[in-house]
Amino acid sequence: VSPGLLQARAVLNRQLRAFFEARQVLEVETPLLARCPVSDPFIECLQVASNGYYLQSSPEYAMKRLLADGSGDIYSLAKVFRAGESGSRHNVEFTLLEWYRLGFDDKQLMAELAELLQSLSPGLVVHYYSYRALFEQSLSLDPHRASLAELQLRVDEYLDMGDYRCEDISTALDLLISQVIEPKLPAGLVFVYDYPACQAALARITPDEQGVPVAKRFEAFLNGMELANGYWELCDGAEQKRRFKQDLALRAEQGLPQVPIDERLVAALDSGLPDCAGVALGVDRLLMQLSGADTIGEVLSFDFGRA
Repeated sequence: VSPGLLQARAVLNRQLRAFFEARQVLEVETPLLARCPVSDPFIECLQVASNGYYLQSSPEYAMKRLLADGSGDIYSLAKVFRAGESGSRHNVEFTLLEWYRLGFDDKQLMAELAELLQSLSPGLVVHYYSYRALFEQSLSLDPHRASLAELQLRVDEYLDMGDYRCEDISTALDLLISQVIEPKLPAGLVFVYDYPACQAALARITPDEQGVPVAKRFEAFLNGMELANGYWELCDGAEQKRRFKQDLALRAEQGLPQVPIDERLVAALDSGLPDCAGVALGVDRLLMQLSGADTIGEVLSFDFGRA
């Protein structure tokens, strides 16, 4: 990495910390090692030798335990790890900025994220689209009501995938938004919000203006590059455990390793996770955008995990 980019990363880290200090959001450190990795079938954590520990893919679980213990607003700026993540925009080891705001919903957190990015890139244009609006505009269907057969017809129409058949609605939606819709997003900062309920992850589900249950989560894209994922956080321990079990069933169907359920997170939710919203932002990708780098390797100061 060039000396100029080393300096740019140091400046960016100072700017990020100053942003949260001005808002009295406390910086916290969380363990890099954990007994329980995330259960998400699309994220594989690195296991450390054979001692039962995993390198964290996110500080989320540990931060939620702190929130339940009364930490107040907090943020983390730290390294995280994901197996198999390697490419022009991915690295096995990367830097994640994650923060939680008490009393915020997803819309308030989107506004704060926009404020942060505009402070780093003055004049940045911001767009907001519901997940439904993007599908209606691009594919003329409602993603919250469409059947698997209807979605498969769009896959056949817009993508050259031969005889490929999507196994479920969530897979079809992911394919269409990533391959058809996201490449057409406008320049600037784009928020996509109100995701399908089947993709709620750790977000709460509430009815939208049409009375349809939607996941109160969002994704942020900067000049076409996915940058951040946020949630109006689920605070129900029983529902969280049900989703963990659902993830494990999907992992079994896909032949993926089973992982232990994080009972400490469930207990934290049961004990009273405060109403809050949280977001995780890829700092290396942000530095790519601010510096004009074409690949993530240009902004990394190490070679670990590169393809």
